[in-house]
Amino acid sequence: MEKFLFPISWVLLCCCWTTHAEVFTSIGQMTDLLYTEKELVQSLREYIKAEESKLATVKSWASKLDALTRASTSDPEGYLAHPVNAYKLMKRLNTEWSELESLVLQNPSDGFIANMSVHRQYFPDEEDQTGAARALMRLQDTYHLDSEAFSKGKLPGVHSNTVLTVDDCFDMGKTAYNDADYYHAVLWFQQSLKQLDDGEEAVVSKADILDYLSYSVYQMGDLPRAVELTRRLVAIDPAHDRAGGNLRYFERLLSKQLNEMEQADQPATEEPIQLGTYSRPKDHLPEREAYESLCRGEGIQMTEARRSRLFCRYQDGDRNPRLLLKPMKEADEWDSPHIVRYLEMLSDEEIEKIKELAKPRLARATVRDPKTGVLTTANYRVSKSAWLEGEEDVIIERVNQRIEDITGLTVETAELLQVANYGVGGQYEPHFDFSRRPFDSNLKVDGNRLATFLNYMSDVEAGGATVFPDFGAAIYPKKGTAVFWYNLFKSGEGDYRTRHAACPVLVGSKWVSNKWIHERGQEFRRPCGLTEVD
Repeated sequence: MEKFLFPISWVLLCCCWTTHAEVFTSIGQMTDLLYTEKELVQSLREYIKAEESKLATVKSWASKLDALTRASTSDPEGYLAHPVNAYKLMKRLNTEWSELESLVLQNPSDGFIANMSVHRQYFPDEEDQTGAARALMRLQDTYHLDSEAFSKGKLPGVHSNTVLTVDDCFDMGKTAYNDADYYHAVLWFQQSLKQLDDGEEAVVSKADILDYLSYSVYQMGDLPRAVELTRRLVAIDPAHDRAGGNLRYFERLLSKQLNEMEQADQPATEEPIQLGTYSRPKDHLPEREAYESLCRGEGIQMTEARRSRLFCRYQDGDRNPRLLLKPMKEADEWDSPHIVRYLEMLSDEEIEKIKELAKPRLARATVRDPKTGVLTTANYRVSKSAWLEGEEDVIIERVNQRIEDITGLTVETAELLQVANYGVGGQYEPHFDFSRRPFDSNLKVDGNRLATFLNYMSDVEAGGATVFPDFGAAIYPKKGTAVFWYNLFKSGEGDYRTRHAACPVLVGSKWVSNKWIHERGQEFRRPCGLTEVD
C-alpha cells in the first residue's frame, strides 16, 4: 500500500483550516447554513413569542392588581378585616410577586428590579405567609368553619368575592403538612382536590394532591381511605415514584388490621372528608373546648337570675371633681367576679391619636416565659403591641388620669398604656393577668397586677370577644367603651376565676389599649379584707 507522508506543519495547517473554512467552499454546507439560519429565525420568533407571552402575563397581572389595589386601598382596614384577604396578601407578596420578579428577570428590567429591591425589605417573608395560613386554620377550628367556607369567602355575616384557588388550598395543606399537622392538611388537600375535580384550572397536578392527601389520611389512621386514594393516584400516574410502594404498604397494614379485628375487607366510605370526619388532636390547653365555645357564643352562663343582678349607673368616682359634671356611664357585665363596662370612655379623636402614636412602634406582642422569666413571643398570643408613656402626648396623660378618676386607684405604679392590634386570626389564649408565686423580680417593687382596665378602640365585625372560661362570660368589643375587673382579692391572693382570653378575630381589625394597675399605692384606696377571698 502506498504511503503518503506530509510535513507535520502542513498537516496541522490543513486541520485548522478544515475546521473553520471548509464549510464556505461547499454549496452543500452553505445550504446547511441556510437551514441553520432558518432555525435561528424560528428560535428568534419563539423568543419574541415568549417575550410577548411574558408581557401579556405582566399586563394581566397589572390589570388584576390595579383593580385589586384600588379596592383594597380605598378602605385598607376594611379590606384586611376579611381573613382570606389578609392571607392572600401575605401569599401574593411572599410568593407571587417573587414569581413575577423571576419572570421579569429573564430579560432584566432595571427600573422594575430597582423598585422591587427598594420595597423588598418591607415584604412579608415565608414565616409571615405561614403564620397567615395558620391563622386561617385557627379560625377554622374556633368557629367551626369548613375549608369550603373559607375557599368561597363565606364567613358569618360577610359576603365577599374573595376566593381561594386550588393552588391556594394546596398551599394551605402544605403548610399544615410541613408542621406534621395532618388534621388540617387533610381538610385543605381535600378541598383542593374537590375544586380541581369540579373543573377549576390549577398549576398543581391531581397526582401531587392525591400523593399528599393519601399520606395525610394514613397519618390520621384511616387506612381504608388511604388505600382508596393511593389506588386513584396509581391509576392516573402508574410510574409515580412512591405510589406503588405506598399502596402495597397501606394494603399490608390494612390486611393486618382487619385480621386482628376479625373483619372482612370493607370498601372505603364514599363520603367526602369534611370538618368532623376526623377528631381534632388534643393540645396543651385544658379548657380549649370551653374557650372556643364561648368564642362562638355558645355556653354563655348568663341566666335570668344573674341578669336581674346587673345594673347601670352613673359613676362619679366618689364625687371626683373631674366627674361631677359629666359622670361616667357604668354598666355591670358580670356579677361575680364583678366586671363593669364604661360607656363613652374614649372619644374617636382620642382613639385615633393613640393609634397614630402606637402604629410606628407596633411589634409582635410578648409573654414572660414562666421558666426563664424572659419575654418571648408565643403562638398562643398573636398580636402586635406598643407601650405609650403619659409624657408623650396630652391625650395619653388625659386617658391615664381618667382611668385613675373612674377606678379610684392610683396609676402612679401602673404599667404604661399598652396598645395592641389583633389582625387576621389574632388571639390571646386563656391566661391570668396577675403573676403567680414565686413573683418575678419586676413585681417585688410595685406588687402584682391588682386590676385590668381594658379599652376597646374598634368595633369587630365577627369574633374578638373577651371570654372567661371559668364562669362562662363573653364580653364583646364596642368602640369607645372599656371594661374593668380586679385580678386580686383584697387579701392580695389571685382570683383564679379571672383567667380570660381574647378570641381570634374572624372578621375585622381589633384595636385595644389596656392599663395594668399594680398593688403599691392602693393600701388606703382598696384596703385589705379580713379573709383570703374578700
